[in-house]
Amino acid sequence: MILDVYWNCLTGNRMRYLGILAVILLCCQSANAQQDSIIRRTDSLANTVLADSVLVADSIKTKETRAERRARTKEEKERDKYYFKGIKKDSARLEIERISRVAWRRSLFVPGWGQYTNGGLWWIKVPVIYGGFVGGYLVFDYWQYFYREYQTELQFRFNNNGDVSDGPLGDSRINEQALIRQRDFARRNRDITILVTLGWYGLNVVEAYVDSMLSNRWNISDDLSFKVTPTIIPTFASARSITSYGGVSSMFTPGLKLTFNLN
Repeated sequence: MILDVYWNCLTGNRMRYLGILAVILLCCQSANAQQDSIIRRTDSLANTVLADSVLVADSIKTKETRAERRARTKEEKERDKYYFKGIKKDSARLEIERISRVAWRRSLFVPGWGQYTNGGLWWIKVPVIYGGFVGGYLVFDYWQYFYREYQTELQFRFNNNGDVSDGPLGDSRINEQALIRQRDFARRNRDITILVTLGWYGLNVVEAYVDSMLSNRWNISDDLSFKVTPTIIPTFASARSITSYGGVSSMFTPGLKLTFNLN
């Protein structure tokens, strides 16, 4: 009996000690977890502050004034004149580009000047260019004349309660709707003539640049040769193209091949 009581006491004390030890371990683990979370927060806060400082430093470093940006842009453009994809251009390439720039800029200021600078058949190109401008002016004047006539007649009828004028369009059989249609037609053709003339002016500039590039970068001599050889042309693309020679159907046609050689 006494042994049983003693054993129960020992067992109770042991369980109490184990419970206290378990509580102590849980408290230690919770304290370690809180410490780790505090360390992580501190590290993340430090990293955030460091990143913000780096961004601020970069923004301060990359921020440039307008004068600096203009100078940098000018320097880059100047470098592009002497380098192509990182390769420095030689003197011949730079001279060809300079001549081409001079040609199209002169044609931009005075039509035909770039063609004269390029040489060659400029004595044919310059009259053609100015002939196009003269033709454009004549067509413009033609449609402008009719536009004014129709507009004048319409204005007269509007101011005189529909009465016709003594001009060439003063005919009562021509109603106002017909006059309006013809006036709009003349105005549209006049505007199209202006656009075509501007296109002709731009074509003059493009021709001066292209002719300069072709004549200076590619050299094609006048040595032209060609030869003629017999050949057979297949005609099986269409059933109706099948011919017959001596009653025998054929899917080929004899022909001649002309070959040009540019030296």
